[in-house]
Order: sequence, then C-alpha cells, then structure tokens
Amino acid sequence: MSTAQAPLIITLGDPDGIGPEITLKAWHALRGSGPVFAVAGGIDVLARSAAALRLPQPVQAASCADAPDVFSGGLPVLPDTPGIRAVASIEDAVARTRTGEASGLVTSPIAKSALYGQGFAFPGHTEFLAHLTSDMAMTGERGPVMMLANSQLKTVLVTIHQPLRDAIAALTPENIVHTARIAAQALKRDFAIASPRLALAGLNPHAGEEGSMGREEIDILAPALEILRGDGIAITGPMPPDTMFHAEARAHYDAAICLYHDQGLIPVKTLDFHGGVNVTLGLPIVRTSPDHGTAKDIAGKGIARPDSLIAAIRLAGNIAANRQLAL
Repeated sequence: MSTAQAPLIITLGDPDGIGPEITLKAWHALRGSGPVFAVAGGIDVLARSAAALRLPQPVQAASCADAPDVFSGGLPVLPDTPGIRAVASIEDAVARTRTGEASGLVTSPIAKSALYGQGFAFPGHTEFLAHLTSDMAMTGERGPVMMLANSQLKTVLVTIHQPLRDAIAALTPENIVHTARIAAQALKRDFAIASPRLALAGLNPHAGEEGSMGREEIDILAPALEILRGDGIAITGPMPPDTMFHAEARAHYDAAICLYHDQGLIPVKTLDFHGGVNVTLGLPIVRTSPDHGTAKDIAGKGIARPDSLIAAIRLAGNIAANRQLAL
C-alpha cells in the first residue's frame, strides 16, 4: 500500500477524557468524505462510548489495509496493544506510520500527570514522538517544533511550555533561526507553499521602539533575521505583536514566528477557538492533534465538540498528500 493510499491513525488519548466521544463524532462527520482513518485500539472503550451517546454501533475491528473498505460503514479499530494503553497505542501508531502502513498520526489528548506515575519519562506527546522517530532519516532540519494552525492563521513557537520569565531568558538568535528554518521547510513540503513568507513577532511593546522599550529586538532578533535572510528565507520583522494579527497584516505572510506560548496561541484561538490544530513540524512522520486537553469535566456527557479533531484529521490528510507529491 502506498503512503498516499494509506489511512491515518488516531490514538484515543486518555480513555477517561473526551477522546472516544470526539473520535466517534469525527467518524460520523467524515465517513462519507474522508480522510479515511483507523483507531489504534480501544474497541471496548469506543463501544461503551457509542452506547452511552446512543449512536448506532459503528465500531468494527479492522486492519489498516481494510480500513478504506470499512470506513463508510464502520469505524475501523486496530487490535489493542499491550501495556499502558495511551503509551502503547502511540508506539503502535508510530510503528505503523514509519512503515507506510499509515500515512500519518493524529493524537488525542493525554493526561500527562497520570502517565508520569506509571513511568512515562517525557514532557508530552511531542517529545515522545521525536524520540520514537529519532533514528529515521529526513531532509532538512529536525524538530520538533510546534505550529498552531487554523483556516486563517499559522503560528510557530520558538519556546513552548515555560514560565514567561524562563521563555524570555531562553531566547537566542540560534533557536529563532532553527525554528524559522523548520517552519519554512514545512510550509514548502507540508503545505505546498512554493515560496513561504514568514513574519517574526517582536517581544517588547512596539517591537522595542528602537531599544527604548527593551533591547531583545536589537540584540537577539535582528541577528536571527540577518542569518535567515542570508539563507534566502523571506521573513519580515520584528513586527509589533499588537498589530500583526489583523486580516490586512496576515495577508502578507504565511506563518508567524512567535516567541512564547501565549503570543502564538491567543491569536489562533481568538480567530477560531474550536478549529485550531496542533501540528508538529520537523518530524519524519506526519503528526497533528486537536488543540485542546482531555476535558474530563465534560467526558461522557455527549456535549464535546469534535471540530478541532476533525480539522486535525483533515490537515493530517492534506500534509500526507503534500509529502507524497513532494517525493
């Protein structure tokens, strides 16, 4: 089976969260149009969730090879894997994606605190996926780098889950250059943008106002911009963060390089709170995820919205197709 024909794989994440519910709802929304996907185990969890939601029983044991034939009439579920379900399902899904049995991976949220108590040694999904694919060859610089994307905006983060004080202290020309290079290569390969345009956000109000409101733009951002432009990357900046996310400004770039977590997530979630997708750039496999947590407080109530998961599935399918065309 070629990569272009292979289904995506979805992991259920935390079985006590909304992963099973939104997976079922995503299948109902996509069964007529695709992309085709299979679920990495959890057939019992999905069956119980379907019964609780009073949905027609759609769950059907199937292999990746059978998934395209099954998908319109039933949700294909791969055999369960041993071990910690959330962790083992990720390992199984990555292994299938590595071989081309699956074209990409969509991960539902996991409750990291529960996994840490069972010996999980990584900060989260992203670092675990980087570890599981570290021996795979790939062209270009290697991530992982986090992108948040919706239909109106793509933001790429230089620093992620750090206190703001630590994130600012961690900024260097080198990590800005690394992030922007990965963003540029991903826009070409994964999003089929032949000549990507980047915009670098400033750190301080008014992008530092020529040093009167902070020197980071002069001492850290300007050297990074010089290196990137020397690479031939089209990048503007540093841009004042309060004026770079309105519609007219967004028309002039394909992705914004943001310096810390909230600088990149607030505009994405403001523009489309339910449709945001977390994309991991710089991996040799395709990986997306809905941009929300496990939402255990509403799990089992039938009210969880599948919009972000549906968007993540569609985007993973598009990226997989673009990568195949780029070969």
